[in-house]
Amino acid sequence: MLGPVHAEWASWDGTRVEQFALRWEGGGYVAEGTVSGLDIHYVIRLGPDFRTRQFLLFRDLDEPDLWLARDHYGRWGEMNGAARNDLDECFEIDLGCSPFTNTIPIRSLGGALPIGESVSIDVAWVDVETLGVTVSPQSYTRLAEHRWRFEASHRAYEAEFDVDEHGLVLDYPGLFRRIMG
Repeated sequence: MLGPVHAEWASWDGTRVEQFALRWEGGGYVAEGTVSGLDIHYVIRLGPDFRTRQFLLFRDLDEPDLWLARDHYGRWGEMNGAARNDLDECFEIDLGCSPFTNTIPIRSLGGALPIGESVSIDVAWVDVETLGVTVSPQSYTRLAEHRWRFEASHRAYEAEFDVDEHGLVLDYPGLFRRIMG
């Protein structure tokens, strides 16, 4: 069991700051982040295995603007009851404006992934402006104990970064730098 953990990241260009907290609650983890500059707040409820159970995104309402959940069979759906069969093969959530969402597959896969090995997964990529959710093929390669290569093939994007002992990204070249925690 891990937590509570606090971190803060700033975008490389200084236009956004994310304040983040991770805590153990009710038999799983709760990750919360607030991203200034985008004016969003997210909550991700994770199981003890660090797999996403629920994802809530708040922009300008008291109620979530987007609320996704995954059942114990791995099927995704919106909390209004609409099934999201298009996401059922997705391993996790990716919120491109937060380095924390890289931690989720790193924590769920990292212990079992030997150094030098890669894994390819599909994730549910969330566009915070449109609230669109699409499938994004990604791969993670464990380069060293705390170093990873991330590739998002649909965006032709690749980066290498280090993580701390909790699996949280330190500096993400060109995107985020850790400024606290």
